[in-house]
Amino acid sequence: MAAPVANYVPVYVMLPLGVVNYDNVLENGDEQREKLEKLKRAGADGVMVDVWWGIVEKKGPKKYEWGAYLHLFELVVELGLKIQTIMSFHECGGNVGDVVNIPLPPWVAEEGGNDDVFYTNSRGARNREYLSVGVDHERLFRGRTPLEMYKDFMISFRNAAKKFLIAGQISDIEVGLGPAGELRFPSYPQTQGWVFPGIGEFQCYDKYLVTQFAKAAKKHGQPKWQLPQNAGEYNDKPSDTGFFTTDYKTEYGDFFLTWYSNLLLYHADQILEDATKVFHGLKVKLAAKVSGIHWWYGGSSHAAELTAGYYNLDGRDGYGPIARVLKRHNAILNFTCIEMRNREQPQDAMSAPEQLVQQVLSAGWREEIEVAGENALNRYDLYAYNQMLKNARPNGVNMNGLPKHRLAALTYLRLTEELMLESNLALFSIFVKNMHAGLDYNADAQGLVGPLGPSKPRMKIEDILGATTPADPYPFDEKTDMPVGEEEG
Repeated sequence: MAAPVANYVPVYVMLPLGVVNYDNVLENGDEQREKLEKLKRAGADGVMVDVWWGIVEKKGPKKYEWGAYLHLFELVVELGLKIQTIMSFHECGGNVGDVVNIPLPPWVAEEGGNDDVFYTNSRGARNREYLSVGVDHERLFRGRTPLEMYKDFMISFRNAAKKFLIAGQISDIEVGLGPAGELRFPSYPQTQGWVFPGIGEFQCYDKYLVTQFAKAAKKHGQPKWQLPQNAGEYNDKPSDTGFFTTDYKTEYGDFFLTWYSNLLLYHADQILEDATKVFHGLKVKLAAKVSGIHWWYGGSSHAAELTAGYYNLDGRDGYGPIARVLKRHNAILNFTCIEMRNREQPQDAMSAPEQLVQQVLSAGWREEIEVAGENALNRYDLYAYNQMLKNARPNGVNMNGLPKHRLAALTYLRLTEELMLESNLALFSIFVKNMHAGLDYNADAQGLVGPLGPSKPRMKIEDILGATTPADPYPFDEKTDMPVGEEEG
């Protein structure tokens, strides 16, 4: 008996980071076509592609060049695949898996006038991956703020890609909200020496955020409070620091961590509201990515999550407020690391990706928003596939209708030469078929996507933070009911 289409989870495959290279040229078009044809034969529903700010607007403010991306879209659509696009307002290079270097538009730093427009740690080291949220409203870029630059870019994209949007060939638009396109601070940059499982560092010491914190502390009645100076360095353990052993539990620690994490909520809320206005009325969905910071999740301080901006503790849900912000904009919560298992992680990292995935997906479903997922690392083995299948339908297939919970879609990382090997592609094809709940490819499986509506009314921060009240996650089955193969051991 074939499983009903209600259990079908569409599978998209992330294209190489440099499929459109830094010279704004579609690389090896014939070779790309051949690989895309293989993905189509494997049953994939579509592809995801980074649309790089640093490529499209490289030559100067508002000098957008979309030709290479439109050429790519034509190729993808011609083969019957759909497209997920990422508005990539970050630099490529320095994160796990980055194999090409695509900086921000070169004129951005020049226009900004100083390095304080970038995230900064307590020792003054700058990170040029993404503009600091501290300058979101600063008119430093020929009269424009970063929020206005992002909105102008999205308007230009909408106008350039309108025929694909009208035809429903672009299924969703993921709005980049930070480094690696994720809503977080760049707390663990490999370019500055971070190695797993270091706790990372807070990134709020540029002059704009220093000033903002001072104002917030004064308003709170604590004008002498300053940003943490005892939170350690990138590769420390929580126990090496004063902040993550004691201070995070104090009134001061709670005030700082609330302020720090709220910066991300405000940032996401404003950009997604602009995105909703830009794409209003088009048959497309918005999405935002949240990073799977699974190391030190098992520790009392959740140190790596805190430095990334996720104020998540055993008695405080750090992901519920994010889901609540996304709900206001009808946006999908896309979460990473869904392929990971606890047993694969070193014990000294106190890592618990399975519990983290369960918590975050539950937070999204509790807010009644769509939740999507992707793997964090390139994997081609049945263990990773089975874990993704379990998380995609945590209570299995429902032969009689809608499953209890399921992902809206899964994005598989990534289209590589290794994936194209015959044995890997064969296993991937089984994985896709199982994601589809045993059904063949179905172009209509995602259902009818209605016109994107307006954002809901603005919420008070107190109402958003109401979602920090912890709740038990929804139960997940121990194993998937549709494995790609039997596991050993």
